[in-house]
Amino acid sequence: MAAERGGWWERPQHRRGWREEPEEEEEEQRREHPAESSLLNKLIRMSLVESSQKVEILQQDPSSPLCSIKSFEQLPLKEELLQGIYMAGFNRPSKIQEQALPIVLAYPPQNLIAQSQSGTGKTAAFVLAMLSRVSAAEKYPQFSPSKCLCLAPTYELALQTGNVVETIGKFCADIKVAYAVQGNRVPQGVALEEQIVIGTPGTMLDWCFKRGLVDVKKIKVFVLDEADIMIDMQGLSCQSIRIQKALPKDCQMLLFSATFKEAVRAFTMRIVSNAIVIKLREDELTLSNIRQYFFICESQEEKYRALCNIYGCVTIGQAVVFCQTRRSASWLAAEMSQDGHQVAMLTAELTVPQRADITQRFREGKEKVLIVTNVCARGIDVQQVTIVVNFSLPTSRRRNEPDFETYLHRIGRTGRFGKKGIAFSMVESCNVGLVHKIEEYFQTKIKELDPDDMDELERLEN
Repeated sequence: MAAERGGWWERPQHRRGWREEPEEEEEEQRREHPAESSLLNKLIRMSLVESSQKVEILQQDPSSPLCSIKSFEQLPLKEELLQGIYMAGFNRPSKIQEQALPIVLAYPPQNLIAQSQSGTGKTAAFVLAMLSRVSAAEKYPQFSPSKCLCLAPTYELALQTGNVVETIGKFCADIKVAYAVQGNRVPQGVALEEQIVIGTPGTMLDWCFKRGLVDVKKIKVFVLDEADIMIDMQGLSCQSIRIQKALPKDCQMLLFSATFKEAVRAFTMRIVSNAIVIKLREDELTLSNIRQYFFICESQEEKYRALCNIYGCVTIGQAVVFCQTRRSASWLAAEMSQDGHQVAMLTAELTVPQRADITQRFREGKEKVLIVTNVCARGIDVQQVTIVVNFSLPTSRRRNEPDFETYLHRIGRTGRFGKKGIAFSMVESCNVGLVHKIEEYFQTKIKELDPDDMDELERLEN
């Protein structure tokens, strides 16, 4: 395969003044943008997410037969595509692929809307659809000459999709990919030879209608990925609809989303008609296999002493420590490093590739302690994490209320993969009420411990 692309783009770093408190406030309250979260998951994902949920299928005609597959050999795929899918690390279809692949590869083509969480194999499903359609000319002449169009919400996500196309399509010698992304300059009026065009809605709109690089009448497969993020980012949904409306009536429409809230559902109905809908619900995080404790500590120094006592009494594989601000995270990282701990730190000012690199090093065990702020509370799936520490409890903007969702996602970093985990929270005496509110909300028990009672801490091992 051949590819045409620019270099890796990093988010511009805006220089800010030395107003410490507003900067800390921003770090504390900011949440990771869905596009950043999706990209980070794609960069650090080592294996497919296994879901215990059943796949739900909705179709216009309930009497229409549907089939599922248990192996890739059951699909009408050329040998070079089978080689590519195995090289990409897929040994067998995931739950979403079992249902989606027979639909997207069917002839005549069928429209599909698929919803499942990140890491369940959605990208590979639509990549196989694109690669199989553009190589189908010899069997179905009406597909030639044809192109596939794939929209992603950001430059980086478009490149990630391209990486999957290039991996799975490695043995497809005659299939090429073009990237309709900002900075990739193609002379105006040049007819693209590449059969698969991946890009962001704004640049793709420009290539299709202003510069005449893509003949929309020859598009046979239209993929819209990360639909929920498209809606979140101003203007992208309107641009996507403008492109879709210009496509031929026989164009196959494939739309994918991690969530399926009402806004997403309404958007998909505007984009894709007569579609089969596949939904795979996300497994809910649970606290059932996590033991939760809290210490009363009145200062950073007392919190650090309690953390040292935990390390002195409890066998720890790897630990994730959550701080509320960048300043406290930096202070703690310096203290722990000075005491000989192997420490890494994740904060909001890092680019997504930098965060992915740090997370990967932690997964490989090169650092044993990962200190993070709220912005990085999700996506750290490391089997060796045995304890999570809330150096400060997450609070809502009103300060007197816990941020329940963030608390769940923080301590959910331990007790994963069916293993037992321990979560410790450090709170000032004036904030013990926050602990009781968390107990009430989750119907769980958080036991108070004396941070200086070494015997009690040692009994946690049992």
